[in-house]
Amino acid sequence: MTPGADSLDQRFAEAMGAALGPDFPSDIVLAVSGGGDSMAMLTLAHNWAHVWGTRLWVVTVDHGLRPEAGNEAALVRETCDELGHPHTTLRWRWDGQGNLMDAARRARLDLIGRWRGGLSHVLLAHTRDDVAETFLMRLARGSGVDGLSAMTPLREVAETGATPLDPEACDGARPPEAAVPSGLTIVRPCLDMRRAELRHYLRVLKGRWVEDPTNEDDHYERARIRKLLRGLEAEGLGAETLAATAGRMGRAREALRARAVWAWEQCGQEGGAGDLVFERDRFAALERDTQLRLLAAALQWVASAEYRPRAAALEGLLERLLSGGAGTLMGCAARAERDRLRVWREYAAVAGTSVTVGDTALWDGRWRVFHPDLRGHTVQALGEEGWRQAAPAREAHVPHALALCLPSVWQGETLRACDALGVGPGATTTLEQGETQGAGFKGFLLSH
Repeated sequence: MTPGADSLDQRFAEAMGAALGPDFPSDIVLAVSGGGDSMAMLTLAHNWAHVWGTRLWVVTVDHGLRPEAGNEAALVRETCDELGHPHTTLRWRWDGQGNLMDAARRARLDLIGRWRGGLSHVLLAHTRDDVAETFLMRLARGSGVDGLSAMTPLREVAETGATPLDPEACDGARPPEAAVPSGLTIVRPCLDMRRAELRHYLRVLKGRWVEDPTNEDDHYERARIRKLLRGLEAEGLGAETLAATAGRMGRAREALRARAVWAWEQCGQEGGAGDLVFERDRFAALERDTQLRLLAAALQWVASAEYRPRAAALEGLLERLLSGGAGTLMGCAARAERDRLRVWREYAAVAGTSVTVGDTALWDGRWRVFHPDLRGHTVQALGEEGWRQAAPAREAHVPHALALCLPSVWQGETLRACDALGVGPGATTTLEQGETQGAGFKGFLLSH
């Protein structure tokens, strides 16, 4: 829809209908920072929810990076009090590791994911300007079709895990828990709106917002790109043009994704230990882009990773596999065998990771573990000691390297269960990986 053709309220309602209709969730989370985009989204969502009877839960993440952040969270809370919606502030403190902006973004989703209880949908206020800025940022990094594709209105997010939320990090109400854990879906209803439109909407309604000074701070890449984009408008490379190009790249991504699904059906299969196997000759006959797409998706699926590996590292691993070699990447191991290529979880990536069996326990982001006789026991990677203890009962032919990373249940130093090796009562683990796991790796390909 052309921006400005209808009121923002109508466009917001249409975007919500396209994303979640016609049977809307009874409760939805809104991530609101206090900036113009998210405060406008809050007002739009308030008007929409009043019509459709949906309850809104508003959450603000205070990253602790600026002294003004507390006041901005307070502004959101005051607005929510006026509108009649519960509000919560979640606090995060950077540990100084890695890229700050990337760490803050990941922490934001992680905190919301652990706070949300049984709610499945989180609204974010990304705009058409954000799409254009992201396009330029990724273009500067040499991204291909996937990286240059526009953000999607809906995105499934891998489960954040079972780590409880620190009560000290949460100030406000918490949604009720669900009997059955649900996946998390990001919803972006403002992707077809411009930043200036949203601020105009707030001005007309006399709404309040704050301008984040980091948006003009050249220390941050997005701030520099935002300034660059202003200068490109006169050359015909403004936000509308770049966002439209990102949309076309998105259509190309869909075609390439369909090709990868077809190729998987011709040459791939899921192994018995959470691994993936490709027929070596058929895989080698595929065009390079499809090979890279399949390998990247295999690494993501096995490692429960949110993002694809960097292009150079991925291409290097592919070259080694096609040459008959092996390698590791993203916490996965891969090797060429006589007539196949195999990708599985690297033991070093899961060694020392454990959870306790309760009603359910998710280990390594993909294995759901449950059995009434095993409550209170520990789930961890099998490892060498588990391989040794499993020897008398081993029924399945699982290669040693794959077996080491299998989920197993322990009581102290004693192995109690490992389904893949025929140890224990059986049916203690199922492979789960977000909303697409029911369709296996093919479902993952379709959604990534």
